[in-house]
Amino acid sequence: MEWITAENVIAVVTALIGVLVSAGVVAYERFMQRGRRLGYRVQLNTPLRDGDQTVGDMTVRVGEVGGTDGSTLVLLRIENDGLKDIHHADYERSDGFEGLRVTFDDKTVQAVVATVPQPFERIRRHLEAEPRLRKEGNAVLMPKVALGRKQYFKLLVLLSGRVDLDEIELTGTLRETDVHRNHSRSVDDRTPTFSPAARNIALVLAACVVTLATIIVRNETPPPIGCARGTLTITGSTAFAPVVREAAKAYEKDCEGATVLVDAHGSTAGIRELAAAGAAGGKGSPAVIALSDGPKPGGYPQLRENRVAVSLFTLVLHDGTAVDDLSTEDVRRLYRGEITDWSVLDGGPSRRVLLVSRDASSGTREVFQRRVLGRNEPANSSRDCETQDDPEARVLRCELDSTEQVLATVARLPGAIGYAELRAAGGRKGLHRIAIDGRLPSVDEIGESTYPYREIEYAYTWGQPAAGSPASSFLTYLSRGGGQDVVRAQGHLPCATPQGLRICGEG
Repeated sequence: MEWITAENVIAVVTALIGVLVSAGVVAYERFMQRGRRLGYRVQLNTPLRDGDQTVGDMTVRVGEVGGTDGSTLVLLRIENDGLKDIHHADYERSDGFEGLRVTFDDKTVQAVVATVPQPFERIRRHLEAEPRLRKEGNAVLMPKVALGRKQYFKLLVLLSGRVDLDEIELTGTLRETDVHRNHSRSVDDRTPTFSPAARNIALVLAACVVTLATIIVRNETPPPIGCARGTLTITGSTAFAPVVREAAKAYEKDCEGATVLVDAHGSTAGIRELAAAGAAGGKGSPAVIALSDGPKPGGYPQLRENRVAVSLFTLVLHDGTAVDDLSTEDVRRLYRGEITDWSVLDGGPSRRVLLVSRDASSGTREVFQRRVLGRNEPANSSRDCETQDDPEARVLRCELDSTEQVLATVARLPGAIGYAELRAAGGRKGLHRIAIDGRLPSVDEIGESTYPYREIEYAYTWGQPAAGSPASSFLTYLSRGGGQDVVRAQGHLPCATPQGLRICGEG
């Protein structure tokens, strides 16, 4: 069974211990200690000097009670600390004595007086009944005293000499009653708020709670707000893939238990992959996001769009071709096959034009055709980007699978021109970026510039992913959370920024 893990077993056992200890203490107090219990405690045991001696709120003149210097004053508290009342009928006569006896080893009792709290005044009447409270040698004798639960009285005893605590003993003629010594720290010591049993159970339960909390915190801590555990696959745009890879690393670092797999094969290919996963999955949205440079093609009504960022793209040219700026019309003439040699353009060397393009699934190519050319690129005429396989083609043109392949090929072949996402093209040896109509791509000027080669990056899901799902969580992170910093650092403009909202809203 899936729930049977080491952590869960420990948690269950710990909880059972807490329950059993609670039940055990209740049973102990209710059943094991349900009998009568008579306790006594020594609250004062102090030697006296001749003259006045203050004890608590009383002043005792030793000489008046027949004491001599060296006498001892003992204060005893006798209490019912059981769960049942002690009645007269619970006493029996023994050795000619009816009630309770306190002995003080070989010391002589010189005087004794009882003090009774006001609420327990009935106890005083019992002590004054015949045979009344009295002293006899080394003992104090008491009649039958009825004590309700938690009732008590005190005896102030003057002895002939010093007495140790273990030499003081209370006995009695009580049947089935536990007579035992309690401990007191001072004259004014009160019954503790919590009994020893209550303290013990509280400690055990606290230990159980701490143990359970430790297990829960270690193994069941929910992910941070905005995170979701599970695996998410991101496909689609290769141009936006570097952004997503960096964002995925940051997200996995922040969100324990989350895994983001980036498998980019082009915008159109990603749309198809998402549609296939959604159709195969039945109900619900699969853990797949497809990124697209620009809006999806028609025929996918189930896909839901999320506008993430504005991306800039650029034309790139081999460094051996000294052309830095092309008008939009010149770009179109190149891709219509009207310009086949760079020498036609001012400053251009006598070198054949090589068009290095992306395949039909590329979003970067789709943006280039829609935003710059205004039409489709010409047919493919070369497999190796160097040899023209179609002799009737007006210009040599090849197609490659990724942005990385396009950049590497342009940098290798003199006369080659291609296109790529702006950030990917930066810092490449062997090629340079080309301005269009006098404008270079710039993220800082994206809101004001008329630079045409730009597009909105879309993230598509199959329907609306469930709240808290990996797809929903990562989309939030990428478009409105910490992922925006990654988007910005990679040279894109997040749609959630004021400037991005305007551009993304225009479409």
